[in-house]
Amino acid sequence: MTSSQPTNLVPAMESIAREAGSLVMSYFHQRVNIEYKGDADLVTVADRKSEALILERIRQQFPTHDVMGEEGARIDSGGDYKWYVDPLDGTTNFAHGFPVFCISLAVECRGQRAAGVVYDPTREEMFTAELGKGARLNGQTIHVSTTSRLAECLVGTGFPSHKRHKSPNIYFYHQITLRTHGVRRAGSAALDLCNVACGRFDAFWEFNLNPWDTAAGVLIADEAGGRVTNFSGGPFQLDSRETLASNGLVHEALIHEFQEIFAGRGLEELPSPVEYAKDRAT
Repeated sequence: MTSSQPTNLVPAMESIAREAGSLVMSYFHQRVNIEYKGDADLVTVADRKSEALILERIRQQFPTHDVMGEEGARIDSGGDYKWYVDPLDGTTNFAHGFPVFCISLAVECRGQRAAGVVYDPTREEMFTAELGKGARLNGQTIHVSTTSRLAECLVGTGFPSHKRHKSPNIYFYHQITLRTHGVRRAGSAALDLCNVACGRFDAFWEFNLNPWDTAAGVLIADEAGGRVTNFSGGPFQLDSRETLASNGLVHEALIHEFQEIFAGRGLEELPSPVEYAKDRAT
């Protein structure tokens, strides 16, 4: 493969993701021990073993490619190609036996995302995309939803495991819940973005995601006809720390809601548990 021909990446990425998924599932059935990377961030032996396997396969098949992995894998030679590796997105779910997690792989070519793969081993769902060639689920073309009214939307979001008390997302969750058909928090940003791509979600937002969380899923959502920006509607960047993805039809409505929330306008007051306790006692 030459630097001008990145078109054969997806089959190799699929194979690596499936192998990593099989490894992860073997640990999932064992209910492995939980470790902490900080006050709240979890890591398991499955994360580390999966990343080691993926890194080994990349080195074998693409020895000149750079790598950035969630669990510390780094190869930075300044080459044309760079992989973003999340060996187990949804570790908290995984560690508690909740079957919503995935392997997420993306490749950049000269700073532009060229290919992405997200594999859900519990459902055997393989989401793939290649720049300019659309998005697929298990080989079948997928598209974002056609919902055009925010009130009819099902939306996904996520909350950080680290420094949760510093995230304002509870206010966004509250306001968007009141203005949509519902908000879901599944615990895997990569899968949330794929769910936008295939129309299960109409939109998704989250604060402070890392490049390995979003690189594959954003490309898949883009290639499925979606729109991905920061919270102000500006271009999405891997380091922007703001991710807003939608079917495109409700994007401006969501941006408007975000602007209102940031400005503190029209905020519905959160229900008081003290008042609720008084009511239930009567």
